[in-house]
Amino acid sequence: MYQLLENINGPEDLKRLKESELPRLSEEIRRFLLETVSKTGGHLASNLGCVELTLALHYCFASPADRIVWDVGHQAYTHKILTGRREVFHTQRQYKGISGFPKRCESPHDAFGAGHSSTSISAGLGMAAADSLTGKDSKVIAVIGDGSLTGGMAFEALNQAGHLRKNLIVVLNDNEMSISKNVGAFSSFISRKLTGKYYRELKKEMQSLLKGIPAIGGNILHFARKAENSLKGFLTPGTLFEALGFDYVGPIPGHDLPQLIEVFRNCRTAEGPVLIHVMTTKGKGYPPAEQTPDLFHGVGPFDVKTGAVLAAKGGPSSYTAIFGRTMVKLAEEDDRIIAVTAAMPDGTGLTPFAKAFPDRFFDVGIAEQHALTFAAGLAAEGFRPVAAIYSTFAQRAYDQIFHDICLQKLPVTIALDRGGLVGDDGPTHHGVFDLSYLRHLPEMTVMAPKDENELQHMLKTAVNSGRPIALRYPRGAGYGVPLDDTVKTMEIGTGELLVEGDDLAVIAVGSTVYPALEASRILAGKGVRAAVINARFVKPLDRELILSAAERTGALLTVEENALAGGFGSAILELLESARLFHVKVKRIGIPDRFIEHGSQTQLRADLGLDAAGIAASAEAVLERGKSSTPALARIK
Repeated sequence: MYQLLENINGPEDLKRLKESELPRLSEEIRRFLLETVSKTGGHLASNLGCVELTLALHYCFASPADRIVWDVGHQAYTHKILTGRREVFHTQRQYKGISGFPKRCESPHDAFGAGHSSTSISAGLGMAAADSLTGKDSKVIAVIGDGSLTGGMAFEALNQAGHLRKNLIVVLNDNEMSISKNVGAFSSFISRKLTGKYYRELKKEMQSLLKGIPAIGGNILHFARKAENSLKGFLTPGTLFEALGFDYVGPIPGHDLPQLIEVFRNCRTAEGPVLIHVMTTKGKGYPPAEQTPDLFHGVGPFDVKTGAVLAAKGGPSSYTAIFGRTMVKLAEEDDRIIAVTAAMPDGTGLTPFAKAFPDRFFDVGIAEQHALTFAAGLAAEGFRPVAAIYSTFAQRAYDQIFHDICLQKLPVTIALDRGGLVGDDGPTHHGVFDLSYLRHLPEMTVMAPKDENELQHMLKTAVNSGRPIALRYPRGAGYGVPLDDTVKTMEIGTGELLVEGDDLAVIAVGSTVYPALEASRILAGKGVRAAVINARFVKPLDRELILSAAERTGALLTVEENALAGGFGSAILELLESARLFHVKVKRIGIPDRFIEHGSQTQLRADLGLDAAGIAASAEAVLERGKSSTPALARIK
């Protein structure tokens, strides 16, 4: 079935193929991607779109000596297949399988880890600068695309790269822009000729000759450069990159292997920074993905024949969907509410809002820093902006949260989707640090709902509070609880006692509340009366409720889907210290001091002891530790 692909176990095998065999190999790779991703899920459309680009890169360059740095990682599946991971590719994004993103510890061909966007040019420039310092004669190629060039960090790197003039090749995989076929063909021809060795050598000789002409040589050279740049600017859209100090090449058809190979070979010997503009089609070769690339960007298992996504069995709506519906409902009542997202309208559930209130919806691109300061500007003018950002991406805008929102006490609501363990995307995407990096900021309120009904009330509380608030909720389906018809505000800083008990108090927050309730039932079967508190607020804590439980039981177990370092449990310890309740036994469970690999949320929670069984076992450990003074232990036995 895969006559060529089954013999490719590394780039050296690829180079043994004739150039005429590469189109057939690209077809085999697309079939292989469809076969595997349709079963495992993953990022499909972008990867189908850059098969030829990846083949040409590995055919012309010598990885790992030449470093290929991938941005985001959404484009790196073919790269993984060509670099020795074909036989284990079916395990990508699966528990204990290979990562869906480039990962340095996984292969020497993964020159730099990825997962978040707009990093490749910065990392590649660092490598190119290192080569210059050490005298290393190799190439660095940064491949950026999939919207990553909308990130400001990419332009910061382009600016420095043009200034340093290091030997860096940037490949812009443009799968969004459309250009005229006629202009594109002629522009491609011009770009290939302008990168050829003969042209570059002739250009150097002419520059040297003109410089040597007394009096007028410099002026002639200046005029010649202006003429060349004007021609290239007229025929190609590369004026911006030329202004930043890059030699611009393109646009090049990204599925034309002979043209790609010719340009890459020409650019191997280029000096200074070069940007190669490559035009590709998302979902190339698979009609359903070409027609709906957004659907197949990150997709679950699907039927290859029909393109139909294999939907999970019917169940409750997701937290994301409830958030989106509540935003629309609240915006109908309050025209101050504005929605802001950073290139994730679908992922954050804001598409219905965008359709209902197009003038009050802003997608700023992959620019989380800008998104939050933009929201702060709106808040300064009396609006109530809600910035919906995945927890893991909000990490990129910490200073904006501190300086532009909290310090100025501006009423921005930060809706942190995917808070906690997210599953198959792994350590780059787990949102397990937000409670730690947000709760210590003055003026910031941090809260997390136990279920989808509480989510809608918290959202209204946030937008009506007149203060900075972070609302954190998990990925995936809710619990199917009834939703109140009327959305109400809550009193900030109030938790709720869900189960009474005198032996131990389990204090849980967000996604850990329902497992804690189940754990209390397990413990009750063993004769242990465990109270369960839904904290609701990580900051401010419900001081009276928590201290009362601590004094009554003498034993606390805190549960959070966040890093233990500086997280919710740490806040409880600080509270006990401030109240001088040093005799209270405390155990904290959450995310340990290590990065958590990919796997299903269910599997990871079980591994970390954050499911009902793990919580019950931790509760017993707390009581065991103080058995000499805790009567409840007799009942455990």
